[in-house]
Amino acid sequence: MDDLLRFLLRERPALAAALDTPSFWVSTRDVRARFALPYDRAAAGGRVADRLGYAFASGYEAALHSLVPSLPADAVAGFSVTEERGAHPRAVEARLDAANGGRRLIGKKRWGTMAPLADVLVVVAKEGEGADGRPVLRAVRVPRGAHGLTVTEMSQTAFVPEVPHAELVFDAVAVDEADVLPGDGYADYVKPFRTVEDLHVNAAVLGYLLSVGIRNGWSDAVISRATAVLASGRSLAALDPRKAETHVALAGFLDETHAVAEEAEPSWSLASDSERERWYRDRVLTQVASKARQQRRERAFADLHGDPPK
Repeated sequence: MDDLLRFLLRERPALAAALDTPSFWVSTRDVRARFALPYDRAAAGGRVADRLGYAFASGYEAALHSLVPSLPADAVAGFSVTEERGAHPRAVEARLDAANGGRRLIGKKRWGTMAPLADVLVVVAKEGEGADGRPVLRAVRVPRGAHGLTVTEMSQTAFVPEVPHAELVFDAVAVDEADVLPGDGYADYVKPFRTVEDLHVNAAVLGYLLSVGIRNGWSDAVISRATAVLASGRSLAALDPRKAETHVALAGFLDETHAVAEEAEPSWSLASDSERERWYRDRVLTQVASKARQQRRERAFADLHGDPPK
């Protein structure tokens, strides 16, 4: 933790004012290499970003590497779950079929975040059904350039346009046994990812706010609060992202991150026009999936209180 706080508060790292997300990723390789924990890499990436989009990319990549530690250390990765009917287990129609002694991935995905840049994709597909009739989901690694994989970049979003998304087609893509990830695709990957992503993306957001604050002379109170919240989140990264206790603590972490941003709001007048305008455009990112987060909070407290699930 000392190394991270020293980097965030004492050092004055060069700002990675890159032309695009691939350039940002390349230019911050040395910064990421300094830190072993994905959470620290997320925060450090935010600290050298000149916009929320690049900070988000740092947090998203850190989250996926935390969820799937077997990913190559500095690879850009994408997580592909969503299809035409959504991301619920019963909406997943992509299939992992047995074929010629191996497996083949067949299907389509939408909104593959970072997929246009990804060196490797983590894809969730159906492998038959269980005795209860529910789909059995598996997560598999698919390398960039795999035969039968087509990646089509989607239009930019209205906010954080630097973060690309893609539609994916898997036309009998061969999958090695070693690339079938252990565990249940939903319980061990899809379900916990939102928790892991929220934690790491908000670490990057806090790192970015610290960067803006230090560069523009924000008050000591804002800097102290942002640092304290960021430091508190680090301990959450070691917890089981599927447990109610973790979700209760994460809810408080997210509330405090929002409070830091609100406290800092008047100070944005000290930032450059271009950076301030990007922040006002992109800050809606912090409210995406707010309904899902509220439901997660409610379920966590219901679990702690012993209430039956709704």
